[in-house]
Amino acid sequence: MREKSDEATSPGIDWNAAAAAFDEEPDHGLRDPDVRAAWAARLRTWLPRHRCDLLDLGCGTGSLSLLAAEQGHRVTGVDLSPAMVGLARAKLAGRDAAFLVGDAAAPPVGEERFDVLLVRHVLWTLPDPARVLRHWRALLRPGGRLVLVEGVWGAVAPVGIPADRLAALLAPLSDRVRVEPLSGDARLWGGPVTDERYAVVAVV
Repeated sequence: MREKSDEATSPGIDWNAAAAAFDEEPDHGLRDPDVRAAWAARLRTWLPRHRCDLLDLGCGTGSLSLLAAEQGHRVTGVDLSPAMVGLARAKLAGRDAAFLVGDAAAPPVGEERFDVLLVRHVLWTLPDPARVLRHWRALLRPGGRLVLVEGVWGAVAPVGIPADRLAALLAPLSDRVRVEPLSGDARLWGGPVTDERYAVVAVV
């Protein structure tokens, strides 16, 4: 049974130092064809069918950004780690994508607005999720959507944000919130998992 590694979940980690090995986690690098295909299939159900402007916050090495770009979307990625951003730029070289070094809670995108904000395993690390969600909503165009992949990891000292809490935080921002459990799809994680993993899609 796979549980999220400490490297994947610790907010205090040196992400620049971790960048070189980051893609070794099956759901980070998406190197296994089955894992990659599973994430690509999920993205197709979460993202609009038409070409859109997507902001990938806490993009890491850009694996999900690459899948979105392959599906025809224009991607802007933001990560606090220059090393991660460098790897993402290399991974998406030649694609319709741009990557910025910056804080996911306050991305350096100026007045630009997006159709989708895609955020995986980031919100739970931030000190004021409700405030961050309000800011993220303001970065969306009318009818845009938040796609948030989160969970609760660890049996002894669990960390994360439960799905019901995140849905409650989104309720004042959207009346179209869908929670999609992901724990049961072992293909996404490279093997079976026992913890809570899910996606929330909120249309604003």
